[in-house]
Amino acid sequence: MDNRPYPAAGPWFRLTAIAATVASAVAVASGAGGLGAAHRLLASLALPPLVALVAASALTIRRLVAPWAVVLVLFGSAALVVGEGGLHLALSALALAASAVATALSFRGEPVGQIGPWQDYVTLTKPRIMSLLLLTGGCGMFVGAKGVPDWSDFAVMMGGLALACGGASAMNHVLDADIDRLMGGRTDKRPIATGRVAPSHAIEFALALSALSFTLLASLTNVLTAVLALAGNLFYVIVYTRLLKRHTAQNIVIGGAAGAFPPIVGFAAATGNLTLPALWLFLVIFIWTPPHFWALAIMLKENYAAANVPMLPVVRGDRETVRQVLWYSLGLVAFTVVPYFWGPLGVVYLVSALLLGGLFLLLAVQLLRAPTHRRAGTLFHYSLLYLALLFVAMAVDLVVL
Repeated sequence: MDNRPYPAAGPWFRLTAIAATVASAVAVASGAGGLGAAHRLLASLALPPLVALVAASALTIRRLVAPWAVVLVLFGSAALVVGEGGLHLALSALALAASAVATALSFRGEPVGQIGPWQDYVTLTKPRIMSLLLLTGGCGMFVGAKGVPDWSDFAVMMGGLALACGGASAMNHVLDADIDRLMGGRTDKRPIATGRVAPSHAIEFALALSALSFTLLASLTNVLTAVLALAGNLFYVIVYTRLLKRHTAQNIVIGGAAGAFPPIVGFAAATGNLTLPALWLFLVIFIWTPPHFWALAIMLKENYAAANVPMLPVVRGDRETVRQVLWYSLGLVAFTVVPYFWGPLGVVYLVSALLLGGLFLLLAVQLLRAPTHRRAGTLFHYSLLYLALLFVAMAVDLVVL
């Protein structure tokens, strides 16, 4: 008989398990009380954490896959027989009982790996990158509202978007831990790369944030907003990090779409739909991403080469990269003036776009003439300011005019 201790779930997994059980209990109670539409809404809140728990079990604690899968199946079966009174209530009660058992099992076992200090979990969310994503998402909501949105709706959207971005970033840390160790001082001190946080705990943390984001946005904003935030999350983790980053020099061209989701999340939060202005918001960031990231890649070419990541400067050289930077910069500046002539934005935005874009082009031309690390760094850092000010100009234009 094998008496070795089996691994326990981490704190984030356990918190998500408790949340799922509480949500299941609230759903059962509301169904028994005949709350109708409110019951359906409350029941839907249990689904995201249950999906996250099954996924986290499959990735970290395999012994918990079956218990949580049973809960999910029972919960789904109850939803399918919602018009069958007694059967629906019986399946819901079974789902609650199974959730309680699965939660208890999640607290059994021996701790595995470093949990790490709370500061490392903040680092996993990449707060500096998140700040720009939240700014574009917030300004996207101003564009959707054609002015100042309701502040309570704005706060909910920003909170849900922050959770989605944090979850995606934490999973990126897990998937990129091996190359982070090879890329020098910029990444080799990250929590998972150094072993301060065990990958299993980071996965549980990432999935907990993602589940909470979907629940918050779907229940208090609208389902489209929740789906878009989740889609951006999955695109960044699966399409860019897992499929593209290590296999093609066009990784950032396609994968850059992940960073373009926040403004359309904000737009959908304000409108409940996606129309032409939302597509324009998406494409602005989609076109901006290659020159922004390739400037960074020129600075870190040796690091990417050491980690065997096929960024464009590594594969095609600096000269070809700076030519591509200039072409994309020209396309970006031209594209950003479109909303003045065919869209909701006015003179304040147009002047801002031309001034900001003119400096972007000047720096791209200077980089083409002399592709040094210093000039690449100047363009990279300005590109961050450029995008932030461009989106702020959209919001200001709609507020003052």
